[in-house]
Amino acid sequence: MTGMNPVIHADFPDPDVVRVGDAYYMISTTMHMFPGAQILRSFDLMHWEHCGYVYDALGETARQRMAGDPDEGPVHIYGKGMWAASLKHDGQLFHAVFTSNDTGHSYHFTAEEAAGPWTRRPMAGFWYDPGLLFDDDGRVYVAHGNRTVRITELTADLSEKRDGGLDRVLVTDDNPRLGWEGSHLLRHDGWYYLFCIHWQPDHMRAMGCFRARSLDGVFEGGEFMELDLDERQAGVAQGGPVQLHDGSWALFLFQDHGAVGRIPVVVPFRWVDGWPVVTEVPKQLELPSSRPDYEYAPLYTGDDLRGGWSVLWQWNHEPSLDLVDSDEDGLHITADRLAGDCTQAVNTLTQRCFGPRCTAEVTVDGGGLNIGDYAGLCALQGCFAQLALTRTREGFSLSLMTREDAHAPYAIAPAAEPVCELARLETPDSRVRLRAAFDFVADTVQMAVQTGDGWRNVGQPHQLVYRLDHFMGCRVGLFMYATEKPGGSACFSDFACHVKEE
Repeated sequence: MTGMNPVIHADFPDPDVVRVGDAYYMISTTMHMFPGAQILRSFDLMHWEHCGYVYDALGETARQRMAGDPDEGPVHIYGKGMWAASLKHDGQLFHAVFTSNDTGHSYHFTAEEAAGPWTRRPMAGFWYDPGLLFDDDGRVYVAHGNRTVRITELTADLSEKRDGGLDRVLVTDDNPRLGWEGSHLLRHDGWYYLFCIHWQPDHMRAMGCFRARSLDGVFEGGEFMELDLDERQAGVAQGGPVQLHDGSWALFLFQDHGAVGRIPVVVPFRWVDGWPVVTEVPKQLELPSSRPDYEYAPLYTGDDLRGGWSVLWQWNHEPSLDLVDSDEDGLHITADRLAGDCTQAVNTLTQRCFGPRCTAEVTVDGGGLNIGDYAGLCALQGCFAQLALTRTREGFSLSLMTREDAHAPYAIAPAAEPVCELARLETPDSRVRLRAAFDFVADTVQMAVQTGDGWRNVGQPHQLVYRLDHFMGCRVGLFMYATEKPGGSACFSDFACHVKEE
């Protein structure tokens, strides 16, 4: 089968891939989105479709529901949540282990099938960027940490550290930018391998590999790959190796790709004298398929939103589903608190944006809005853009609001730039159709409203930027919030999504 890198032009960071039977399964970071820990399936490592989610909600904190105490810090978990899972199969069960960086806990789920249902198991400890290894003798280990990567033996049920078990440092580095992390463990041909990401100053991200004959032996190695894709000068890295159906090998990694997010990339490699050797990150791929005639369902979808919604939607933070309904008219969202913009709204329904270009449209019925309510379509990120129908004392208006980037791409704190209303248009209608046109070559979004004469742009293209305040690629979102009193609602219907893949 043939394919192209990136294999998915959308935000699927920190991937881990396992092959079970004739299928590959991939898990990636979903952070503050619910349901979370999405599982994808492929039969050739290049084309992917939705398989399931590991959890609907973690139910841990008020902040996951965007209801934290403002006197105790952020009310949300932007930039935190579920990170960097390890996905493994022990011969009987799938195992997914990850941390949530707002709770400081680790989570262990198991399932007989990757599509679920998944069952949460007890797990003590905080195993940062975990890399699981089910060894041939039945013992279980996890590699974990940043800068200092340790390996720790777990009990057979993964619930805690095994008393008297192995617990030692594998590699360490005080690199001020990004030391070793993103651990993946592999046993192959008599060696134990540790794969990690590394990022030295004045370099691109790089992949590292260390090996030893035993887990208590000396792990030797270092960086072996510092390569780019599409001349972005953002090294392809973080992920692990997977053996293909024909016995060949590939690394399944990601690359920062601007506002669209961190995108998956496949890098074939060879073993030479027991070391992985990579010559290039190919643009075109030729890999074996166990089902060459299989037709994959897209990872994005249109949706009339009547009587339910597609599994490809995810909520921004854990939803309050008692405020959500779907009937023959569409999806109804009710506000139960006040907010200032779409990033503060509860029950914002999102899908990933896809590059190089994509367009999203939705119809918004604001007949149920209270005065001061906003409902519409947004480009969800810290420096967001939102086009909303709002009700005023005089009637209805369209409002374009944005937060402009202050050139702080690695800012981890919540965005501090002011929110500005850039345009306001009077409209006689309580029902409008809105559009967001994304260009991830230029990293912009253009908002528009449909009129009797066609589409009318509202404002200028908004500059999108990937930042660590959300730590996630831009998403398209359907949102509703109140600014004066709770209780109003909006109805969304006939969502359309179009992706231009060239």
